[in-house]
Amino acid sequence: MRCPACGSTAVSERAEQTMQGYRRFRCGNCGKRFNERSAGVLNRAQYPSDVIALVVLWRMHYKLSLRDLAEMFLTRGLIFSYEAVRDWEAELTPALAGDLRRRRKGKVGRSWYVDETYIRVRGCWRYLYRAIDRDGALVDVMLSEHRDLAAAKAFSRSAQAVTGVTPDRVTTDGHDAYPKAIRTELGKQVRHRTSRYLNNRLEQDHRGIKGRCRPMLGLKSTGPQHDIAAATTNSETFSAVDPE
Repeated sequence: MRCPACGSTAVSERAEQTMQGYRRFRCGNCGKRFNERSAGVLNRAQYPSDVIALVVLWRMHYKLSLRDLAEMFLTRGLIFSYEAVRDWEAELTPALAGDLRRRRKGKVGRSWYVDETYIRVRGCWRYLYRAIDRDGALVDVMLSEHRDLAAAKAFSRSAQAVTGVTPDRVTTDGHDAYPKAIRTELGKQVRHRTSRYLNNRLEQDHRGIKGRCRPMLGLKSTGPQHDIAAATTNSETFSAVDPE
């Protein structure tokens, strides 16, 4: 155990524990007192971290509203409001999405399927760019106000930076912006195919995020919380966040 303030390992465990059962420590170097989760985003949360992580993971993975989750845990003896679920989601979702992106580094395939779909953000329709590989694994997502060359270039740069992979082949629909964006950002050696039939697997994959956002009544911002779009993809979500 290291001190979250100075990083020293000269810490001693105290006899008492927190209300949630976490061990307390004292740093012999700087004198700071802390507990097992002091360095995390849930340090001052009322409930144990594993409970909060489970609430957020269910929120990401299943089609549940905020009130659904509050009611489900009420039957298990845990009382909290849907506003608490919203706050926990805002705290953990950026970390969850960031961890998922790090896990995809160098692991996606080299045949990408790229497309965009409509999604509602603060009552306005926006374009959600998404890409998957041949096996259906998510490559990257990006929200954009416009569907143009600048957005296509930005998504291509983001996908390559997140995955660390340059694809051998990219399949898109017939939108005019993709050929130039792919040549400019991914390289002229990348083979570009345009076919709505070959891109059907991604069109079907859009159903997951569409169905997931329906109980949410759309996204509320394009800031850090839009990372929910990157964290609601598949079962890898369940192993992305350490409850501690």
